[in-house]
Amino acid sequence: MNGFDSASSYGFYEGSLRKLIHLYKYAGIHTLAKPLAGYLLAALPRQERIHLIVPVPMHWRRKWSRGFNQSELLAREVSRRTGVPVASALRRAKTTPPQAGLSDHERRGNVTGAFRSTRKLEGRHVLLVDDVMTTGATVSACGAALKRSGAARVTVLTLARTDRRGFPSGLDALAKSNFAGGW
Repeated sequence: MNGFDSASSYGFYEGSLRKLIHLYKYAGIHTLAKPLAGYLLAALPRQERIHLIVPVPMHWRRKWSRGFNQSELLAREVSRRTGVPVASALRRAKTTPPQAGLSDHERRGNVTGAFRSTRKLEGRHVLLVDDVMTTGATVSACGAALKRSGAARVTVLTLARTDRRGFPSGLDALAKSNFAGGW
């Protein structure tokens, strides 16, 4: 089952955007959620009607250790600005090692069976929010769990993306300067 139907990101995971995400995620600067959510809104597909916003969940131990789920704070801020409700419709069913440093194949295996839906989503269009999409393994696993629960469509929205596949070659320079758009 394909995990998601479309994905949009504000920019590439490099330069100033990467630094901001690191400050937010690893230095615990929660106040960055508001301006970073503005970047998400710039990349939000406007042509689609979203019924529900779902953040990518963290395992409770990692959330306890970090003190917050960065995706959840971003999703709540996007919800506040759009009026679309947020739901904790996913839970992490198993602890997995961090994805950083793993190959594409290892990332997919790492998150297989890691997520479970916590509610029925019959016919809903879900906006799945995360901070960074690298290979898409995590959001694909989350999207598959949402679809098994009845979601009709899953759109992924992230601040940054590392993979340049899918960009026409002429857009690469534009994308490096925080291209806001989907692919």
